[in-house]
Amino acid sequence: MNPESLPRDIFSGCWNTGHCQGIAVDLKRGAVYYSFTTALVKTDLSGRLIGSVTGLLGHLGCIAFNEADGRVYGSLEYKNDAIGRGILNMLGSDAALEDAFYMAIFDGDKIDRPGMDACGDGVMTAVYLKEVVDDFSAEVTVGGRSVRHRLGCSGIDGTTFGPIPGSADGKKYLFVAYGVYADETREDNDHQVLLCYDTADWGRYEQPLRQEAMHRSGPVAPDHKFFAFTGNTTYGVQNLEYDPFTNSFLLAVYRGKKPQFPNRPMYIVDGGKPPITAKLRGVEAEGEMLSLLAKGLPHESGVWGWDFPLGSTGLCALGDGYYYVSQDGRSEDGWYTHVKLYRWDGVSPLTPME
Repeated sequence: MNPESLPRDIFSGCWNTGHCQGIAVDLKRGAVYYSFTTALVKTDLSGRLIGSVTGLLGHLGCIAFNEADGRVYGSLEYKNDAIGRGILNMLGSDAALEDAFYMAIFDGDKIDRPGMDACGDGVMTAVYLKEVVDDFSAEVTVGGRSVRHRLGCSGIDGTTFGPIPGSADGKKYLFVAYGVYADETREDNDHQVLLCYDTADWGRYEQPLRQEAMHRSGPVAPDHKFFAFTGNTTYGVQNLEYDPFTNSFLLAVYRGKKPQFPNRPMYIVDGGKPPITAKLRGVEAEGEMLSLLAKGLPHESGVWGWDFPLGSTGLCALGDGYYYVSQDGRSEDGWYTHVKLYRWDGVSPLTPME
């Protein structure tokens, strides 16, 4: 499908399950998927509702469509912090849930009616991400004091499929980005953290999810753990999207608060530059460092960023420089988003298609 011919504006409808967290598009089947915090919604390209998946007690964040298997992957968090408790309060649930982080995998072809149950209707499996649990649960020493959450890890959010930066083999991996707490008193939380997984053999890990007795089936560690130095942001990468047209990874964030950094709403990783092993700032360790694209707006800290204010609630590359970008809102009927068509040439900020 020629992206130029796509609708300029797709309305999601209104939902009482939390605000829009991410979008994904299957152009071949003409389907749009939306994460509304505790529900996955599916419409066609005109916005006509096809189906929805509900029943989640955790935070479903950024989602990505995997062309290799035709399924939708989304970050799924269960945690006993302000976000986790807020979700349970919104749902009116008194469930006692353990801290756990998964990649939820939805079979879009099976989503054919509203109100399908995520755990009971055979539309979703989940893979446990031990690395995230370990970092979220860890206590570390930073600046001579003991603090919780290694690297400031607040869980996961941004999700996309793309190649290892600098590689030429065409193989795509699942990337999932950490959420990062906005703590101005520590220095170990100034990187974006991107875990990288080869999902080709994930069939051995996938299991349906029982929220009253959550499984721990998943890889022991990621294939790679990448770092991008941006300065601290509020809750890390909200939406992560690989764009093959520009060979870059777009990171849409909530602005940070540390005055020594530019605190932009978007950063872009250069997909043409391979990672280098380097000392992590504020951390007594080395890591695989990725390079920010040296375009956009420079800063004295060395951090390049972009002042594109959208994307944190949904960003999807369509090919040939076209994107769908979520513009969310809320009415008396619930949360909604307008998915609007944009274009990016790799140099200028994203511009709307009129």
